[in-house]
Amino acid sequence: MKEILKCFKIKDLIFIIISIIFIFIQVKLDIKLPEYTSELTAVVSSGSVKMSDITYNGGMMLALAIASMLASIICGYFAARVAANYSMNLRNKIFNKIEDFSVAEVNKFSTASLITRSTNDVVQIQNLIAMGLQILIKAPILAVYAIRKISNTNVELTNATIVSVVMILVVISVILILSLPKMKKIQVLTDRLNDVTRENVTGVRVIRAFNAEQHQEYKFENVNNEVTKNNIFIGVTTGFLMPVMQMIMNGLTVVIYMIGATLMNEAVLTERAIVIGNMTAFSQYALQVIMAFMMMVAIFILLPRSIVSVKRINEILNTKVSIEDGSMKVNNISLKGNIEFRDVSFTYPEAKSETLKNISFKASRGETVAIIGSTGSGKTSLVNLISRFYDTTYGSILINGVNVKDYCQKDLRSKVSVATQKATLFKGDILQNITYGNEANITLEKVNRALKISQSKEFVNTLKDGVNSYVAQGGSNFSGGQKQRLSIARAIYKDSEILIFDDSFSALDYKTDSLVRKDIREYAKDATVIIVAQRIGTIKNADKIILLDEGEIMGIGKHEELLNSCNVYREIALSQLSEEEL
Repeated sequence: MKEILKCFKIKDLIFIIISIIFIFIQVKLDIKLPEYTSELTAVVSSGSVKMSDITYNGGMMLALAIASMLASIICGYFAARVAANYSMNLRNKIFNKIEDFSVAEVNKFSTASLITRSTNDVVQIQNLIAMGLQILIKAPILAVYAIRKISNTNVELTNATIVSVVMILVVISVILILSLPKMKKIQVLTDRLNDVTRENVTGVRVIRAFNAEQHQEYKFENVNNEVTKNNIFIGVTTGFLMPVMQMIMNGLTVVIYMIGATLMNEAVLTERAIVIGNMTAFSQYALQVIMAFMMMVAIFILLPRSIVSVKRINEILNTKVSIEDGSMKVNNISLKGNIEFRDVSFTYPEAKSETLKNISFKASRGETVAIIGSTGSGKTSLVNLISRFYDTTYGSILINGVNVKDYCQKDLRSKVSVATQKATLFKGDILQNITYGNEANITLEKVNRALKISQSKEFVNTLKDGVNSYVAQGGSNFSGGQKQRLSIARAIYKDSEILIFDDSFSALDYKTDSLVRKDIREYAKDATVIIVAQRIGTIKNADKIILLDEGEIMGIGKHEELLNSCNVYREIALSQLSEEEL
């Protein structure tokens, strides 16, 4: 809760104080209004009407109403400013926290849930603040002032108002008890709905390719129906509130006039005008009490969902980030591109068995190191540890003689360029994607070099706008091979001392694969290149090949050495190439 409250700035607190001041002014004006109504009613009922009395009392009523309206508008303005500023600060705080998350924390919450928490949940809290400042503060103050006014008048009228208030509280309590469990489920169901929708949109090609639309519709319908049933129950239950409140309010008005009629009959003729005036004023005070509780109903409906949203956001803000910055400065290091794994073991969070076991090897500047192995052998997990997307469970990884945990993450990742297993492109244009993260110093010469090395130049030049051509979200308007080549170009443009290509040649044909690797080898003479691949043809010219099997190193050496010394490597090689080709 402390983290959420920090999103209120000094300016917001000043606005809150201003809002409260105008709420008090508004309540004072609203409470004063029935007094002039009483005077006006008494004057009209007396039989001796003076236009000056009507003008004065009517003018005061109009002035008070206008002043109350202006106070309400000013209060609403500041409340809206506070709510909007707070939600902006909270969204920034959540976004920055999520950016610090490792892959482990993201997987813990799920992408859909993190999106819901940073949007829908924030809106719930924003609405509560905007309405709460105007209603939650105003309603109790108005109720207290109005009750004080009516308690000094007729006992029977006061008792009738108290009975009405008790009835309202009972109705609100019953409805909240019935609907509260359903209200708490809304946000969780919204997560599930977003998850299914996101899966459907991102996987639309596969869904259509397998004619699985009906299956996806069934999945969506199940979640959508549950959300609908939940919302209908809440809507129907809370829908009883306003009709019941209206009935109680109208019933109280009838009771007030019945009691007033009795009082008029008992009063002497000269006092009847005063009784009518008092009854009218009392009626307004009583209705103000009821209205105060009616206003609080809206808050009671928002409050449960907002409390759930606060808890969900707190879960993000209070989550301990597993990967923390070290204090090592890049400027203090003279070495470049040296990587060393020392007896490294790694286990994914909540996994039962180790993914990597006792990994030890060295990669020096200027070397090309290839990692090969069967699916699930831990190749991607190994390279993910270099950039600290995860941290080692045991052992240590050293870059330029320094443990990666001692680096500031930003400095560490400035040393490493990664072309990921799944080529990810961002909405924008080709130039923005290639220079991603390095927009401050865009050099067209470097862009063209990156395009040439990645064999992207030819297809980019065929596009109408060249490097300024549009890229859809996820690069959906490009083929798999084109996306991979642009991803490789982005890694090359960064010009880092360590280049990691995580199975990023898999969608390329053999000729393009060969040309890309040849150009990378010439370009990266002073860098350390790590290639994760399935093809023997892709890695056989590497300076060092590491064979992984079930998370363990089965062999290290050059292609010819492993063919002679490692049966597992030889089996993989023979499954792809003939003896003559090898």
